[in-house]
Amino acid sequence: MPVSDTEKEEQSKLKSPSLNSIKIEIKSEKTQLGTGFMSVLKNLSFLILWLGQVFSQLADKIYLVLIIAIISSHFKTEGESISRWVSLVMISFTIPAVLFGSLAGVYVDRWSKKVVLVTSNLLRGILVFTIPFCLLSNNNKQEFLHLPWGFWLILLITFLVSTATQFFSPAEQATIPLIVKKKDLLAANSVYTTTMMAMLIIGFAIGDPILELVGNWGEKFNFNYGQELLVGMSYGIAGLILIILNTKEKEKDKQTEEKHPLEDIKEGLRYLQKNHRVRNALYQLVILFSIFAALAVLAVRLAETIPGMEASQFGYLLASTGVGMAIGATIITHQDTKISHTKLSFWGSMGMSGALMGLSISTNSLFFALIMTVILGIFAAFVGIPMQTTIQGETPPDMRGKVFGLQNNAVNIALSLPLALAGIAETYFGLRIVFFMLALLAIGGGTLTSFITGK
Repeated sequence: MPVSDTEKEEQSKLKSPSLNSIKIEIKSEKTQLGTGFMSVLKNLSFLILWLGQVFSQLADKIYLVLIIAIISSHFKTEGESISRWVSLVMISFTIPAVLFGSLAGVYVDRWSKKVVLVTSNLLRGILVFTIPFCLLSNNNKQEFLHLPWGFWLILLITFLVSTATQFFSPAEQATIPLIVKKKDLLAANSVYTTTMMAMLIIGFAIGDPILELVGNWGEKFNFNYGQELLVGMSYGIAGLILIILNTKEKEKDKQTEEKHPLEDIKEGLRYLQKNHRVRNALYQLVILFSIFAALAVLAVRLAETIPGMEASQFGYLLASTGVGMAIGATIITHQDTKISHTKLSFWGSMGMSGALMGLSISTNSLFFALIMTVILGIFAAFVGIPMQTTIQGETPPDMRGKVFGLQNNAVNIALSLPLALAGIAETYFGLRIVFFMLALLAIGGGTLTSFITGK
């Protein structure tokens, strides 16, 4: 029976859906390729925020190295231990994080995020520029509680710098969801978290060489305050860059209802109590930062035990961890949403525990130690990036400041305790046991949060 032209056309349409599906798949692949690092870096607002983050966080790390160098050259006497002086500096740097971390988040929800970002950086830059004037007061040799007045002024500046930092951090994290589309949040957090961890790891390692280079340069021109100028300018550049940032913030993104700050903090805690996914993501980040803070201390001892390395070369081990995080961030960004954040975090915790166990037996091989630190960085990205994305994606705009303030509060405490305890634990139990304990912490955290989230 002959087939009509209409029937032929219908049969042709039935046979050709595969061509249409191919076109859809190609379009989907192009869309997927459009996401990732290139997509967020093409976002001018995010690029500006990221550059501000780089200069600001690098200045934070070099600032502490600068203060230690000033103590060594202006306050510590020959043969005296520097530990007492450094401990007081670390306390003055940590107290604002504990006292004002949550409170700063409350006001970030009420104020313009851009104003907070710019002001906090410019204020820190101005504070660093006043350090030379504080050192001038040290010439009169007057003391208070057996410490020079100049040192008390340094502690005050450190306290104020740290206080301003408590406002910058939640404002920065709350800005990301405003300027980045939801589908690009994972990629944006890959860049953000990698940069944050890289500055934590590499900043301390490169701080001393950079300051020494600037100091030598200043001596040639008979200028003794080049180091303070470098750190202050880093904060200043961050502030000036962020002036041109368009946060796209609207009035509905701010908290307009005026409450007592303590009520806002309680509201943030209640939100974390109700939203178990955000709460568990916060737990994972606290554990992650605790492990990395301990690693920053233990890397010095690990470098000392490896043949051919000196303790001062611990920066190579930390830098390789940063390389691993960059690799891990790239993998996560390109896998898009194929794997849930909870599963990524769980396998990231397991991978970190394996790498930490590997480090416990790598005291005789530099190559093996570097491989293990790279692997540690890769799996750390599997934990940090999805968990930060979960917090940003699931927290309402008017609650982000409070939640990120509480997060910074918890993370700062998590950073402080391991810095204080890791060295003591290594002295009593040995390097291998401490690494093994950190591996168990990673396993426990990953298993517990995965179980609670699944339940």
